[in-house]
Amino acid sequence: RNRPEGKVLETVGGFEAPKQHGKYETGQLFLHSVFGYRGIVLFPWQARLYDRDVASPVTEKTENAAGHGSKEVKGKTHTYYQVLIDARDCPHISQRSQTEAVTFLANHDDSRALYAIPGLDYVSHEDILPYSSTDQVPIQHELFERFLMYDQTKVPPFVARDTLCAWQEKNHPWLELSDVHRETTENIRVTVIPFYMGMREAQNSHVYWWRYCIRLENLDSEVVQLRERHWRIFSLSGTLETVRGRGVVGREPVLSKEQPAFQYSSHVSLQASSGHMWGTFRFERPDGSHFDVRIPPFSLESNKDEKTPPSGLHW
Repeated sequence: RNRPEGKVLETVGGFEAPKQHGKYETGQLFLHSVFGYRGIVLFPWQARLYDRDVASPVTEKTENAAGHGSKEVKGKTHTYYQVLIDARDCPHISQRSQTEAVTFLANHDDSRALYAIPGLDYVSHEDILPYSSTDQVPIQHELFERFLMYDQTKVPPFVARDTLCAWQEKNHPWLELSDVHRETTENIRVTVIPFYMGMREAQNSHVYWWRYCIRLENLDSEVVQLRERHWRIFSLSGTLETVRGRGVVGREPVLSKEQPAFQYSSHVSLQASSGHMWGTFRFERPDGSHFDVRIPPFSLESNKDEKTPPSGLHW
């Protein structure tokens, strides 16, 4: 679709049957089922998925900080993957995804420094359409050959180098996702993944930082556009902050049947070691009417036992 004139389709490999059971291994090539990019699995994570669309056997009502009752949601284990995105595909997915990156606080005295490793994403098991390729370097990414090497005796034929194992081990607390939250309102599904990034000292106080990744998916055929965001941020220190604004990350994405999803990341800081966030996104229909989509409540928890700052730039 929308292929530039003069461009032709190229074969990238052969499709494999998606796994109904078990998990994909390091080195598995795939196409992203929503965003369409080529990628390769670095390693899997086991996350707790809190899906508010699935009714619990016992629907208990609990009072949350938003001041209204909500059903208690039990987390279930679900497999997510840390992956590399093919750099050739990044320009083509920029309209429907902020090209994902892992961000972290720098390991030095500049407390304002924030670094990013581009072309990294987290994808769920059902996002993966596996394929195989005879190309020894099938993914173009600056970290591909640092992290993986070709071994024709293995299936898949790309295996982790020691560099990848060391990077995962060293940065484990800042890479690992533990909770995924999902909720659907009027056929718009919101998925949130929070990550703890670390603590910084500023003006004789501690500031805790989190990154959160949000995916918006239109499960209907009607075109809608995101117009506003409305956040409520509660800190264990006792503060409750309200944030309103136009769009997200400077964009007001349109979700259509052709491009049903949009994904982005942002950051939040608290002067307490934990808190939680919730809110709504306001969408507009073609007739000009608006409706609010719930952002599922998610907790911000710190890894208090981790003292060493992340170190992602040194190999």
